[in-house]
Amino acid sequence: MFLWVALLMSHCCSGLDGAAADQTGLERIEECGTRCSQGLQCKTKPNNWFPPPCQNPAEGVNRSSVFHNVDLSTVMRCEGRQKCSLHLRVKTAIKLTESIHGLSVCTVTAGMMANCQMFSFRRGSRHRLSGLKVEVENDCTDISPRQRVQVTVETVPSYCDVTWTGTYEAPDCLSEDLRRHVPECITGRLSYDVNPKRKELKVSASDTLEDHDYHLRLCHKDFICAGTGAYKLIKKGERVKSAILPYSRPLPCLCIEGWSAVMDASRVQICPFEHRLEELWSGINFDPIEETLSWEPICPVTATVGLCQKRADGACVDLLHGSQNVSRKKITFTKVDPHPQLCMKFTVGHQSWTRCPFADARFQAWEVVVSGQQGQEAVKVLSQVPATFSVGLCVAPEGLTSCQITHTYTLHVEEHNPVGLNLKGEPCNSCFQVERLDVTFAATVTHCLEQCNQTEARGPVITSRVPWDSSWVILPLAVILFGVIIFTLALHVLLTVYQKRKQNMTGGCVSEKRTDPDSYCAVILLKPQPPVHGGFLIPDSPQCGNTEEANLIS
Repeated sequence: MFLWVALLMSHCCSGLDGAAADQTGLERIEECGTRCSQGLQCKTKPNNWFPPPCQNPAEGVNRSSVFHNVDLSTVMRCEGRQKCSLHLRVKTAIKLTESIHGLSVCTVTAGMMANCQMFSFRRGSRHRLSGLKVEVENDCTDISPRQRVQVTVETVPSYCDVTWTGTYEAPDCLSEDLRRHVPECITGRLSYDVNPKRKELKVSASDTLEDHDYHLRLCHKDFICAGTGAYKLIKKGERVKSAILPYSRPLPCLCIEGWSAVMDASRVQICPFEHRLEELWSGINFDPIEETLSWEPICPVTATVGLCQKRADGACVDLLHGSQNVSRKKITFTKVDPHPQLCMKFTVGHQSWTRCPFADARFQAWEVVVSGQQGQEAVKVLSQVPATFSVGLCVAPEGLTSCQITHTYTLHVEEHNPVGLNLKGEPCNSCFQVERLDVTFAATVTHCLEQCNQTEARGPVITSRVPWDSSWVILPLAVILFGVIIFTLALHVLLTVYQKRKQNMTGGCVSEKRTDPDSYCAVILLKPQPPVHGGFLIPDSPQCGNTEEANLIS
């Protein structure tokens, strides 16, 4: 008993769900046809290709008195789950008179000939219902999704100025009912998984058009979706409709597109990275000759692009007149000073991103060089190109980051020829600001002088470096001195060894004291000779100046 009640309740609930589903979709019809009010006999007749000219209406017959309401709507006729067609339903209420024999309904679409149908009323029913309001309904006009139709309703015979004209647009394929059942609207459903390491998208398709192949691809969405080259055709016989599509960058306009292999098929698109706007802020280019900074969006985006100067606290202060709106076209800033703290700021809605293309100082055109000399700081401006600068002397109040300018002068610097700033007599807590004047967009460098009792120079606030580093001189001198010492020691050791060996191999000749101070005697050790009395014979040296006999060494 309980089981039967449960089954009955489930059946009722499912019936209610089905009714609710039908309410959200279009009305279904089994067959198309013409229906008239009860008691009014009507039938469809072929329309004349060349209708006769209109007649003058009888007295009291006009548009407002005849046509009281004309309603246009769309119904659906199905022959299968995915074989449904759309029909235009024309329903009108008229006041019937003896002079009105029927109605003519014509529909015209762009590029097509008019399609007309005629509905005639039998004489008996006209006489019986004369003066009453009757209804006529017809739903045999085929239409396509999102088709715009012009409808004209006239009386038969045609009375001049007794005509109703209106325009109707059929529902488009965004309707869920059409996307499931009308072949022109069946696009399939797409789902995906992202593999960021391999830069791949695994795409699956479902609810595709039966008995047809299916296309999948990646494309960049703009006015049209331009393909990236990643493409897969899924055959209709494949049970698993999926594909792996590689991508290069996760751009917000990178989309997955799918459609059935039929003529003029509707397409479905999903964009997995549509919120990755930060991928767009690359590709900033700088021309050092023309001094132009440019950026072109890879994807269409509505954004504001401006120039700003990066501060020490990380904030980027906007430059005056340095902002442009962008959607698709390339933007260019002319006469830009390529300073490391000059950045580009991209703003979309309430979000902002900052990119600093000169942060690596590859294109830096000038710099402030600071060095310490006798307890004071020597400041010079060094430029890679001829440039004109504005130097402003100012005082920074304690605890404040702003600098109040007290005096300003102009400075011209030639290429690779540094020019010093005259800061003598300035108080120790004073600062100066340097800004390039011969460009449109430039950064401002601020530097504050050290305290007078400090001998070591401190680095500037924005950018500074000493003109030369002493380690580059001391280190090579130390290496050279060390090499000289090693060479001297080695030479000394070699001379010492040589002298010892010479003393061991060379003997002396002791002569009596002579009156000639230049005379000397040298005895040379000869090669071994045959022994004489068990010893070696050393003859008189030919270099000896005396007549001593040779000594016999036992």
